[in-house]
Amino acid sequence: MLKQTTAVTLLNLRSIPQRWGMSLATVLSIALVVGVLLGFMAMASGFRATVDGAGSDDVAIMLRGGAMAEMNSNVSRDDVRLVEIAPGIAMGDDGEPLISSELYVVADGIKRTTQTRANLALRGLGRHGPALRPQFDMLEGRMFEPGTAELVVGESVLREFDGFELGQSIRLGSNEWTVVGVFSTGGSVFDSEIWADLGVIQNLYDRGSSVQTIRARLTSPEAIEALSEYVENEPRLNLEVLSERAYFARSAGGTTNLIMFLGWPLAFAMAIGALAGAWNAMYASVDARTRELATLRAIGFGGFPAFFAAITEALVLAFAGGLVGAVATYLLFDGVSASTLGSGFTQVVFAFAVTPDAVVQGVILALIVGFLGGFIPAIRAARIPLLAVHND
Repeated sequence: MLKQTTAVTLLNLRSIPQRWGMSLATVLSIALVVGVLLGFMAMASGFRATVDGAGSDDVAIMLRGGAMAEMNSNVSRDDVRLVEIAPGIAMGDDGEPLISSELYVVADGIKRTTQTRANLALRGLGRHGPALRPQFDMLEGRMFEPGTAELVVGESVLREFDGFELGQSIRLGSNEWTVVGVFSTGGSVFDSEIWADLGVIQNLYDRGSSVQTIRARLTSPEAIEALSEYVENEPRLNLEVLSERAYFARSAGGTTNLIMFLGWPLAFAMAIGALAGAWNAMYASVDARTRELATLRAIGFGGFPAFFAAITEALVLAFAGGLVGAVATYLLFDGVSASTLGSGFTQVVFAFAVTPDAVVQGVILALIVGFLGGFIPAIRAARIPLLAVHND
């Protein structure tokens, strides 16, 4: 049985070039399915990596209780004063708590590629704000001066949007601003933001002394428990305390789920078409070798070798399609810069990331399509009657 199966399988595989048209169509249709799926997965992975990269376990973020995002939060100056004396917060060299009160508003930007308007995050920072971003690095220029209409922009903003070059003047809202610096936070979501002085943002946007979030450097990741207990037991505070990593993981979840919700159904819908193509290709393969299979049956070969050979041929074509789709997606999309709306309804710039896990899932989908497409034709191959020799 093993010798028969091996012989028939090798015979099938060697005859693939004789049916190159149908075989190539099957490979390309499966490659397209895998490419679409991996494209969506690369988008989701890149977005998740960008957002998750902004989070740190030793930085706490505090929002108003019940607020799911910064845009929905409101924190008073009195709340900030109470947090400043909370346990678990690290102190700077000047003896002051490493806290940054922050305000997040929406500003317009013009995309370089489409010349269309898109929302950008304009963040008002206190003086400790940059220090709470561990990977912060000023690439060009300098930090803004407190009390002035000066901006520093993330490198992703500079790359994807017009008008934010160093030294440029740009109108955001009702005010004219000057770009004095370009910064990087290691490719995190903060690179998609514009930063300015907190007091200036509060005045220009009529926010009084209120902010939306409080960020604090913790003495250790475990110190968040002491901070949370303090906030919970202080009746004057109505704040939710999260590690920055947990906050951004929550923020990224909705968008990545939406991307995958669109990607998988589309891939499955296309897989049905690829399944039909594989089915036709394998039926054509069986029909082309009817006399050959019947002859093998006549000289003592069983039905299982023919079944196994047909299934193997389908899986080989599917595997080839999966590899072609994965390689094409990697070459075309991996590292490509794009932007989409984040949880704050502002653009988050990220790079597509084709991961090994995504490639494995894509190839598995290809093999499933190949198996289902080859199963019925393989049964037909196993049941070729001996009379087919005479009928031909």
